[in-house]
Amino acid sequence: MFSRLHELVMSSLFCLILVSSAHAVELGVAESRFTLDGRPVFLLGASYYGALSAPEDFIQKDLDDLQRHGFNWIRVWATWVAFTNDVSAVDHEGHEREPFSSKLKWLVAECDRRGMIVDVTLSRGNGVTGPPRLASLATHQRAIDTLSKAIGHHRNWYLDLANERNIRDDRYVSTDELRSLRQHVKQLDPKRLVTASHAGGDLSYDDVRRYVLDVGVDFLAPHRPRTSQSPRETASHTKTVLEWLRKAGRIVPVHYQEPFRRGYGNWQPKSPDFRTDLVGAIEGGAAGWCFHNGDTRSGNGEPRRSFDMRARRLFDQLDHEELDFLQDLIKQPVLPLPN
Repeated sequence: MFSRLHELVMSSLFCLILVSSAHAVELGVAESRFTLDGRPVFLLGASYYGALSAPEDFIQKDLDDLQRHGFNWIRVWATWVAFTNDVSAVDHEGHEREPFSSKLKWLVAECDRRGMIVDVTLSRGNGVTGPPRLASLATHQRAIDTLSKAIGHHRNWYLDLANERNIRDDRYVSTDELRSLRQHVKQLDPKRLVTASHAGGDLSYDDVRRYVLDVGVDFLAPHRPRTSQSPRETASHTKTVLEWLRKAGRIVPVHYQEPFRRGYGNWQPKSPDFRTDLVGAIEGGAAGWCFHNGDTRSGNGEPRRSFDMRARRLFDQLDHEELDFLQDLIKQPVLPLPN
């Protein structure tokens, strides 16, 4: 007998499909939904930031476990530095950087074979883990060129042009720059999906208009506030953003690419909080949601989770609340599990 949550999803107005077949796939958008090979799909993903430092057998085991729990995408950074470990696939000038560029090629191809989506994220950095990178429009464009040359033949990845680009530190990328970067991507590859993630508070109507009309992103990627109230607010906030998109005259998907995580601040979300947030995203009409995870902001940062997977893979670093949430996805699926 289906759970109430499963019935909620199955009775929704759109078809949620998890693809587990082993073939190359193409990600697209259709108004407020993502599509995979032309069929509507909800993107259920996980942060996998430091993947380019992980041994291949770690990655294979993690991908197996993620798919077993119903996940169909991962978020990987092409400019990742953590714990003095620089695993960026492009350098600060946007040039190819080995061996991590080759690891990214392998990872995107492996996910393509599995029917999984990859979020490839660029960031100028916040100055905490090293000097700024991609600090000019020219170097940022060069990084896009480098990625396009390396993995552009695959259709299973999208590009986050600039992580949390609205924060006024070294991460900041202006609206004009974003517009130029988005145009640059589309000149190279008209079908490549692009976004630019937003943080520091919920989106406003002006933010929504700016992203979809001035910049022209293919979907919104808001990083919502990380408070104990956040999970219960996600459904209503999503509905509000979708209404603002209708008012602006351009409907695009709302993709929760980086929600709250454990080990971040005073509030430590528990297993039911992750589930409430995910269900709220689905109920509100979002197109995707991410199981965010990272280091603990005290001591030596252990467990580091996806931020550093050189010594231990992701699933070997998750704590009991995170594992309980994942196990609950199998016991009471909110989306159809793959066969």
